[in-house]
Formats: sequence, structure tokens, C-alpha cells
Amino acid sequence: MSADVFTQLSLVLVVAAVVAMVMRLLKQPLLMGYIITGILVGPSLLNLIAARSAFDTFSEIGITLLLFIIGLELSLATVKQLGKPVFLTAVAILLTVGTMGYLLGVAFHFTAAEAIITGLALFFSSTIIIAKVLSDKKELTRLNGQIAVGVILLDDVVATFALLFVAAGKGGQALGVGDIGILVLKGVAVVGVLAFLGIKVLPKVTKQIAKSQELLFLFALAWGFGVATLVNHIGFSIEIGALFAGVTLAHLPYVHQIGARLKPLRDFFIILFFISLGESLQLHNLQAAIVPALILSVVVIFLKPLVVMASLGVLRYTKRTSFKTGINLSQISEFSVILVVLAHQAGLIGDRLGAVITLVAIITICVSTYLMQYDNWIYAKLENKLHLFERETTNEAKYRAQVYPLVLFGYKNGGQQFLKTFRGMKKRFVVVDYNPEVIDELERKHIEYLYGDATDPELLADIDIEKTKLIVNTIGDHTINISLTQYVRRRNKDVVIICYSRDHNEAAALYKLGASYVMLPHFIGSEKLNMFIHLHGINKDSFEEYRKKHLIQIGRTALSDEI
Repeated sequence: MSADVFTQLSLVLVVAAVVAMVMRLLKQPLLMGYIITGILVGPSLLNLIAARSAFDTFSEIGITLLLFIIGLELSLATVKQLGKPVFLTAVAILLTVGTMGYLLGVAFHFTAAEAIITGLALFFSSTIIIAKVLSDKKELTRLNGQIAVGVILLDDVVATFALLFVAAGKGGQALGVGDIGILVLKGVAVVGVLAFLGIKVLPKVTKQIAKSQELLFLFALAWGFGVATLVNHIGFSIEIGALFAGVTLAHLPYVHQIGARLKPLRDFFIILFFISLGESLQLHNLQAAIVPALILSVVVIFLKPLVVMASLGVLRYTKRTSFKTGINLSQISEFSVILVVLAHQAGLIGDRLGAVITLVAIITICVSTYLMQYDNWIYAKLENKLHLFERETTNEAKYRAQVYPLVLFGYKNGGQQFLKTFRGMKKRFVVVDYNPEVIDELERKHIEYLYGDATDPELLADIDIEKTKLIVNTIGDHTINISLTQYVRRRNKDVVIICYSRDHNEAAALYKLGASYVMLPHFIGSEKLNMFIHLHGINKDSFEEYRKKHLIQIGRTALSDEI
């Protein structure tokens, strides 16, 4: 194929779209469609990709964006809290799955170096797959998702050192103790500098930048890619650099908005990553690799989850959390393929192992995608058989996600009065606002808040609207009111929705969509409504009389306007 890069990309995207539509009709995960697309456009079939380096760059951009967004959603407090289960689970996987990989490598007549690399390759789990599927399922912030992400972070650290050893092994050289010490010092220095910038500098800088959403988006990209590049030049992987860049911003109030704007861009480049992964599988190498690959895949898909379930069970996690975490880790990593490629270039392994590990990666990624997609259904079928992995008493209550019974959208337009009422009700509440100055005020007053757009589905999902009892929206924009009311009412039939409107026709439209009460300047405003909530609580039925009276008043106003 001699076409330019743009033409190649266009053709690949057309094939990807067609395959994705077929996968959608068959009710299969789209991720599988992307891998199949890669096989179709690869050298074994259509051979559409000539500019391989360009597509590798696209893949790297996707990985960088994905890890950056994971960092944005990563709570350091949670990581500290989950340090023990994450560390012990990673060690258990390395000792069992890694050892099994080594022994099988010896049984397949691999050299000692090849057997060691086989064990390491089976130990790693895929950052890309886990993060993508968990993000799509909105489970990144759940306990099983947080433990899985913690484990793959440790995987990435181990992978970084493994890649350095392999790279240093070229020409018979070895990585000395001094080299390792220097690398550790560099890592400590990077963390220290980023922590200082994140705590002392970035809050002041982003406060000004956040006044422009376009500038905030550009700054986030520049920060993520800039830090990733610098960390890579120091000696660590781009993935770790991107993750550190995200974690540095994770405590800022604008993190939800940054993530929401970056995710569509991430999805595009991640698609190209999976296509490149499928394209790397050359069918003519499969004959000698298929039997060892199938056996190693069985170890990864079955043994790794069992080890995870056993280790988390000992630590008194529920069988559900243990099972879902094990399923999340039931594949090998893109690092496994990179490790094998570098080892081959260094002359440490032969062609056969490269084909075996690549095929294991394809098999385990494909199977684990299905397992993760249907993990709740699989768990329901196996629940009665999993008592072995659960202790009589569990230790998960403190990790459960917080629920906000009361949510306030908009703070300035009467929102302060509602906060006084919320405090009197002694229920947990959160304020959602789009104004950086408001966010600063809320932070000074120690009021729980989320920065973002009221119409952003990612932000609304984080709030867990399905369990909310009362939503007060003081934003006067009718388009936002319609979008928010429709979204909330579709997902929660019982929640009380109070909106603000400046026009009786707009109020009538909001009532039609399911609003419980719409505040108007000339009717019952926020002060009287706060008194009503204080006296009658947040039962939806208690608003019905108010609602009926208001609809009558709106009808009269509309009639007088026509006359």
C-alpha cells in the first residue's frame, strides 16, 4: 500500500466503522471489532497500513490520554487506603502466575531467558483494557475498579524496570546497582517536583485558566503530554508519566470538566491502538505458536482470577469484589508484547516466543473483554460456589461510594438559601457549579462541591442520580433545565426536581417533562420554597398541591397574555 497516511487512516476507519456496526448488530463488544479490524487491515489480509510508525504514534497518543484521564480520577487517599490489598495481590500474582509461566516455558523447551520473560509477560495485566472497560461501565471509582487500577500501576512500575533490564541486556551488558539507584532517585525527584507544583502552583494557575473552557482543555493537553514526555526522557515509560500528570491535577476542582472534554479525543486514539494491536498479529506465524499460546492463555484467564480472589478473600473482602477484581485482571498487558519485542531485538529470545506472547495477548484480551462485560451475570451464576473466597466478616463498608441525597446545581441564584435548608435537614449534599470563583468560595467554606457542566453525563453519573432524593437547579438557562430534567427523570422517577425559570411558558414545558416545582420571580420564590421544604420534607407527594396551584396560575398568565 503506497497511499499517504491520511488515505490509509481513512480506509482503516471505514473498515473499523463497518466491523463495529456488525459487532453492534451481533451485540458484541465494540472493542472486539477494533481488534478484528486490525487483523483485517494487517499484512496477513488487506495490508492497508504502510505507515506503521504513524499508526504506532497514534496508539501512543491514545495510551497517554487514557493514563492521564485515569490519573485525573485517581484519589491518593484511596490509593493509600488500598495499599495493602493492592501490594499483596500483585505479589501473589507474581509468585503464582509468574512461576507457572516460567515452568511452562521450561516445559515448552524455551531457554532460561525465554522462560523468565514468559513468566513476566503473564504477570502483567493490561492497563488499556482494564481502564477502557471500567470507564465504559462507570466502575473506575468502585472498589473492584480501584484495586484493579492499583495492581496495574504496580505492574507498570515492574514493567518499567523489566524493560530497562532487557534494553540493557543488549550486547551482554547488565544493569548495575548504581544504575538502579540513580533511577530510583530520579523517580523520587519527579514525584517531589510534581507534588510541589500540584499543591503550590497549579491551583493558582488553573483558577485563572478555568475561566475559559477552551484554554482549560489546551492546558490539560499540554500538561499531560509535557509531563509524560519529560518523565520518559528521565528513564520511565510515557504511561507512568501520563499517569503522574493526571494525579497531579486530580485534587483540583476542575478535574471533571477536564476529563469530560478529553474523553472523546481519547476514544478516537484508543480505537487506533486496538486496531494496531490486531494488525500486529501475523497469521503465518501461528502454526508453531498456537498450542503453547492456548495453554498459557488458560493460565492467565483462570489461574490469575483465582489467585486474586484467594488473596482478597484472606484480606476479608467480599466474594463479589474479589470476583470482579479477578475478572478485571484476566489478561496480559500491552507491556508484555513490548517486553518480548525488546527482548527479541536484544537477542535474548527467538521468533517463536514473540509469536506465542502476541497470540496470548490477543486471546486473553478478547476473552477478558467478554468476561468483564458480563461479569455481573457470570457472578450471579457462580455466586453459590464462591463461598470459599469470602470470610464470615468482611471489611468493605468504608470503601463504599458516597451517595448524595441532596444536590444543588448553581450557587449564586438563590443557592445559598437552599444550603441553609440542606444543613437543617442533616443529609449529605453536594453543590455543582461551573464558575471557578464560586468553587473557590465553596472550598473556603468547606462545602462539598463538584466543578462541571450540569448537562455533562459523566458528572451526573458520578453523583449517582438514581439514589438522589432532592435536586434543586437554580440555573436560569432553559436549555440546561430541559436537558437536566429529562436526564434525571429518566433515571429516577421518585426524586423531587425543583427548577428555576424566568418565563411561564418555559415553566410549563419543565412541568411537562416532570419537574416537581418551577420557581418563578413573580410566584413562590426560593425563600418560601425553602420554608416549605423545611416544614414538609422532600416527599414528592408533598409538592403536588404546590404544583397544581402553580400550573393554574401559569394557565391564567398565558391566557391574559393572549388577550
